[in-house]
Amino acid sequence: MDDNDPGSRIALALDVPDLDAAKRLIDQTHESVGTFKVGLELYTAVGPAAIEAVHTAGAKCFLDLKLHDIPATMGRSVARAASMDVAYLTVHGAAGLDALRQASGEAGSTQLLAVTVLTSLDAGALEQIGLCGGPRNAADRLAKLAWDAGLRGFVTSAHECAALRDTLGEEAFLVTPGIRPTGSDVGDQKRVMRPADAIEAGADLLVVGRPIRDADDPTQAAAEIARQVELALSQ
Repeated sequence: MDDNDPGSRIALALDVPDLDAAKRLIDQTHESVGTFKVGLELYTAVGPAAIEAVHTAGAKCFLDLKLHDIPATMGRSVARAASMDVAYLTVHGAAGLDALRQASGEAGSTQLLAVTVLTSLDAGALEQIGLCGGPRNAADRLAKLAWDAGLRGFVTSAHECAALRDTLGEEAFLVTPGIRPTGSDVGDQKRVMRPADAIEAGADLLVVGRPIRDADDPTQAAAEIARQVELALSQ
């Protein structure tokens, strides 16, 4: 990652229903975006063809499947993803120590990212599923568990990012979804943050979706977010 290149700090979520839409969005934004995130919607629709489309554009692929299964299945799934040369792959920290260790052992050059607390969950939602103490405490516990399993990449709300940076240090690679430029609709996200604030909090990679995908001019929207990131990096 080039710390001076704003595009290397942005991952655009390809949350679109088909390959043509994904290719169109990549083509519109690749000059400002260095990583494209293939999530469940696109991957279940077209499979590895989505990864190929990202690589064809000369960009990094972030495969966001949030794997959460028994250790053997986690290991085999991670090995398969790594064989497709994805740069990043998400696994749930809540999968547990054994599953995370198995995943870590099969990752090769793919960086595993442990999902701590989804940005769609607030304290009330966490309590409903048995995670008490609020998002920050839950994120801290899950990140420490993943760290002990050998992972060094983490997905966390920007609101928990600064605390995790303090806890885990500079070796941690922190990825923050829920990034919204000023004036954007927050949608179903509960814990969002502006690009500059996320950078200041210690985020390495910012995941942006709707503000670019749903913009009247995705090219301009991506360029504007890259501009905001560049300004933040220059501070």
